[in-house]
Amino acid sequence: MKDNKKEYYLGIDIGGTKCAVVVGAGDFKIHRKIQFETRTGERGYAEILEEFFTHIENLFVEFPKENLKRIGISCGGPLDSRKGMIYSPPNLPGWDNVPIVEIFSKKYEVPAAIQNDANACALAEWLMGAGKGTRNMVFLTFGTGMGAGLILNGQLYAGTNDLGGEVGHIRLAETGPVGFGKPGSFEGFCSGGGIAQLAEKVVSEKLKNGEPVAFCPNIENAGSLTAKDVALAAHDGDLVAAEIIKTSGEYLGRGLAVLIDVLNPECIVIGSIYARNEALFKPHIERILKEEAIPSALEVCRIKPAELGESIGDYAALCVALYEEEF
Repeated sequence: MKDNKKEYYLGIDIGGTKCAVVVGAGDFKIHRKIQFETRTGERGYAEILEEFFTHIENLFVEFPKENLKRIGISCGGPLDSRKGMIYSPPNLPGWDNVPIVEIFSKKYEVPAAIQNDANACALAEWLMGAGKGTRNMVFLTFGTGMGAGLILNGQLYAGTNDLGGEVGHIRLAETGPVGFGKPGSFEGFCSGGGIAQLAEKVVSEKLKNGEPVAFCPNIENAGSLTAKDVALAAHDGDLVAAEIIKTSGEYLGRGLAVLIDVLNPECIVIGSIYARNEALFKPHIERILKEEAIPSALEVCRIKPAELGESIGDYAALCVALYEEEF
């Protein structure tokens, strides 16, 4: 049954593997979600957008178009949030100079806005998650890669050309696993891909030296280890896995110390790998932070796991729409 009085927002989540349309309200309640595979290898952006339009038209049967207030879009960068453009994200081949905000705002005759996925997730955790109530918050993705969304003085800070928060590029060591195209980077040590690189190196060396590795007894399998494999083994008490986590955790602590010293936030919220494995990482980051961070800045900063978990993507684009209206 149609509710002809209830206003709502649309969240558009554009990902390299999956896309979603979310219908939500101003109280952050999600009424409906439609998810579909992006299939970038088979179709260009125009065809993918057509699938978005089809799903949205179907949603109008239940949610009248005239009650739609605003559209929020979350997408991996590079992009320009001010111009509303998507510029060739690596996970979206063919999405070159796409005026995404203009496309949606003209088609549906409502305001639209876009943010990169790290900023969108930062908004979600700030408005309704672990950072709620703060004025200065950093959100770290710590998933496939390492990126940040910055909330400074009660506003999202995207930088001059949407490159604010690219903390994964910070070099933390002269050598090390490669992330963001840079050996020894924050992303190299603290991401799913980076932990996999660490695991391959550590496990291969131990097996070559005749030391047993319970969770990977064969050296030919070392290259296929994932961060999840390492975390599960560490939770089970495997000492080699614990050593790998310790290395990642120590560099996570160093990266956090830089952010604390430079930005003096109230809260740093960390998602994905950290949120699922806080008990493994926390002792290492706390030790390093005591050594590296300005004590008075550390004293006022809480390090917290993200609260929205696997649902954060559902809320992120919706929060872009809500933020653009309220702020």
